Parts: sequence; structure tokens; C-alpha cells
Amino acid sequence: MALIVAARFDTFEDAEKAATALMSEGVTADELHTFFVNPAGWHDRYPLGGDRAADPNSKGAPATAVAGAALVGLAGAFLGGIVAWLFTTSPLPVVGGVAVGAYVGSLAGAMYSLGRPRRQGRFEAARAKATEGRRAGVLLAVHTPPERQGEIAALLRNAGGMEVERAHGRWNQGRWEDFDPLRSPHPQQ
Repeated sequence: MALIVAARFDTFEDAEKAATALMSEGVTADELHTFFVNPAGWHDRYPLGGDRAADPNSKGAPATAVAGAALVGLAGAFLGGIVAWLFTTSPLPVVGGVAVGAYVGSLAGAMYSLGRPRRQGRFEAARAKATEGRRAGVLLAVHTPPERQGEIAALLRNAGGMEVERAHGRWNQGRWEDFDPLRSPHPQQ
């Protein structure tokens, strides 16, 4: 695995200026790779687009919808049966009232949680932070030997690079081949 030091820039022009500064310090063009990192969700890893198979915030949604539908549906059935019983003692309207109450109650119970933000515990929040990926922008990656990584990181910072990071990856013909935009950067100190 190759040692790679990279930094994010706002524009390609800024990244090109940094690349020029690096080349003036002895870095060759084959050791530089400039590319754009798309915003989260725009990496098209799946046929219908997106970065992940499922939205992380949808975890537990089916069970919540079923539980809400069951509980409120049961309450609706009870209320529907009581209302129908008040108007008639015939069993057919009472059964109809129970059915309508159960249907309306289950629909209300299933729809109750739609659009409401889900609370995250400390563990889920920390896990989401660790896997949130990286910010969009132009990334300038430099393939460097270990003894020059501090110097390269300082040059990138001085050239306006943000989120200077250190990574290990596959470098081939001037390109960082196994770059993963979903992996959070590891800051270079």
C-alpha cells in the first residue's frame, strides 16, 4: 500500500496552484492526482443511485410503523365499536364500526411517525459521525515516501489545503485507484 497525503480545496485552480508549489519542491507530476469528490449521496454506488443500500435513519422504521398501526388500530376498533353500539344493538353495524375504526386507527398510527426526526443515542450518533464520509470538493492527493509526509502536509496546508489527511491506498500510473469517498478522512497532524 502506498502512503498518500491529501488535502481538500474549494476550486481546481487552488489545487493546481498547490500542485505547482509541490512540483517546485521536487514532487513529480506522476505523484499528484487531482479529482473532485461529489457530495454525500451522489456517488452512484447502486443502480438507482446513492451511496448506501438503505438510509441509516430508516433503521427500525418498519417495526415502529407496525407497532403504531397495531396500537392505534386497536384503540380505533374499540372506539368504533362503542360508537356503533350507541346507535344500534345489531351486530352488523357494530362489526362495521369496529372495522372502520381499526382501519382509520391503523392508518393514523402508521403515519404518525412520518416526517418526525428520530432521536439518536450516543452510540448511534458517534457511529454516524465516524461513517459520514468526507465533504465535497477538489482533492489533491500526493503519493509520498514516509520521510516526506510531514513536509508534504505542511506544503498542502500552506497552499490553502483543508482537511489534510494521511491515507494508505493503491497508487497506479499517477492515480489513487482505491479511493473511497464514503470513508472519513484521517487528519494528518
